[in-house]
Amino acid sequence: MADDHEDSVTSFDKLNLSPAVIKGLKAIGYETPSPIQAAIIPHVLEGRDVIGQAQTGTGKTAAFALPLLTTLEAKQKLPQVLVLAPTRELAIQVSEAFKTYASQLKGFQVLPIYGGQDYRAQLKALQRNPQVIVGTPGRVMDHMRRGTPDLSQLQCLVLDEADEMLRMGFIDDVEWVLEKTPDQRQIALFSATMPSVIRKIAEKHLTDPEHITMKVKTMTADTIDQRVWIVSGAHKLDALTRILEADDFDGIIIFVRTKNATLELTDKLLARGYNTAALNGDIQQKQREKTVSELKAGKVDILVATDVAARGLDVDRISHVINYDVPYDTEAYIHRIGRTGRAGRQGKAILFLAPRERRMLKNIETATRQKIHNLELPSSDMINNRRIDQFKQRITDTLDIEDLSFFKDIVEQYQKEKDLPPLVISAALARMAQGDTPLLVTHLPEFKSDSRSDRYDRKKESRRSRERGKGNHGAEEPEKGKHRFKIQVGHTHDVKPGNIVGAIANEAGLDSKDIGAIKIFDDFSYVDLPEEMPNEIFRKLKGAWVCGQKLGIEKVESSNPSVTRSRKKSAKEGNLERPSRKPRTRDQAKSRKKSKSTDKSKSRKSAPKSKSRKESDKS
Repeated sequence: MADDHEDSVTSFDKLNLSPAVIKGLKAIGYETPSPIQAAIIPHVLEGRDVIGQAQTGTGKTAAFALPLLTTLEAKQKLPQVLVLAPTRELAIQVSEAFKTYASQLKGFQVLPIYGGQDYRAQLKALQRNPQVIVGTPGRVMDHMRRGTPDLSQLQCLVLDEADEMLRMGFIDDVEWVLEKTPDQRQIALFSATMPSVIRKIAEKHLTDPEHITMKVKTMTADTIDQRVWIVSGAHKLDALTRILEADDFDGIIIFVRTKNATLELTDKLLARGYNTAALNGDIQQKQREKTVSELKAGKVDILVATDVAARGLDVDRISHVINYDVPYDTEAYIHRIGRTGRAGRQGKAILFLAPRERRMLKNIETATRQKIHNLELPSSDMINNRRIDQFKQRITDTLDIEDLSFFKDIVEQYQKEKDLPPLVISAALARMAQGDTPLLVTHLPEFKSDSRSDRYDRKKESRRSRERGKGNHGAEEPEKGKHRFKIQVGHTHDVKPGNIVGAIANEAGLDSKDIGAIKIFDDFSYVDLPEEMPNEIFRKLKGAWVCGQKLGIEKVESSNPSVTRSRKKSAKEGNLERPSRKPRTRDQAKSRKKSKSTDKSKSRKSAPKSKSRKESDKS
């Protein structure tokens, strides 16, 4: 039965979660469950099969993780929960979420397993008896074929983003795993949409499931300008500093994930001359009240806070919210940026994302129903112009406020003694005031935001999927910018194009749009990949697995395999330097053959005459 749940009507304390799980939630600032959490947690706790139809980012990870952590048997040494996720990025995120929620559970272990990792390291980690395994279908299936891990005591199997696994060609692997796990295990299936294939799987493998559909109604104010910057951790502080220098701001809240991060970032911003204070769960109430009062009064301009510390914070002068660390889910994002753009005033929200977190961007855009455009970092000229304006403003402020009569007398005396123009003396005084810190920046490193996200052009992807399904990929030459590679897996290994796409996309972190034509043969296949593929990605693919077979990828010498064979043959014959000839028509070929035949005939006829002349010479 499908129910529509829109509003949360309870608290975590009333959901019968274990005290340790509740304590872990309070540590990260979770107080009220999202609608999907309030709706699903009771059913999972009861051991029922569930279908959660909801967009990613609505808090569904906690919806299955929290009750499963509550029901874990601490003494059980074999895995109790298996989560299948379509990509390694999602597998890592889910694994990290389990670890966060279980911070107060003694001896808890969760293990993500996905392609691109060394098998030996994964086998060693499995020997430590993790209670929860989160993995991509292909790698989980490979381990199960090897007998690692032992899933005989599995209590629950979670299928996360089932429709995405279908789209990436993993659905056969998912079915295989479902068939090989214990019959009595609980199943929790989550999917944004319910295609017929997913519906059939649910009907076949789930027992009287509770079907819960969520309606997404969350939106953000139109007065908030949202921007995103894809940046690696090493460049975050530089990017943040550049934004603070170039943007006009009143008050700023910078959100980070951990208490330590609030202190570290506050110290770094104070060292750069910004009035900054930290706010986290360890700060006493009295100090918290003082910090908030200083923020309101303008004595503090920047607040670095965690989600839990910023709850209930309402300060009118907040002009910017910067998500220095990505939030755990879209609801947290919406709560964060809701602290600016109030009462009809304009506000700015800036989101820093690591490349592996791009999926979150799509989730946020879905939840906020707004397109989030890329942020352009200020250039050197913009920052220098702003510094000059600020320097001039300092002069104006000094003229307006200070009594300068004493200094006027000194400068006047100095001018008469040295006979220097007033402008030269003013420039020297300005240099003194600036000190050793250069006024202008001479060079700023170029940080290019990676504008690609995990969004797919559905029409192109659908067409490409249909073409792969037909095996219509025997083009003589790859498209521009791609090169042909050979992999050691084919029809004899029951491989399908979707398996290859999914494996390469996950193992190498490539988008499916980067994967070109695929041609499958009996015991090998050809696949077109980016021509300038980094060596690191190539090494990962070399050790990757698909359908229980190692890819063993190698670059085809020519983009056309038949040309490669021809060149190899020519090399053996020593004819590599022979100039290439244009292809001949059938008539030209016949004419050439006839000409060769005539030449041979003439040669035979003339041979005796030649011999006769030689003999006569001898005589």
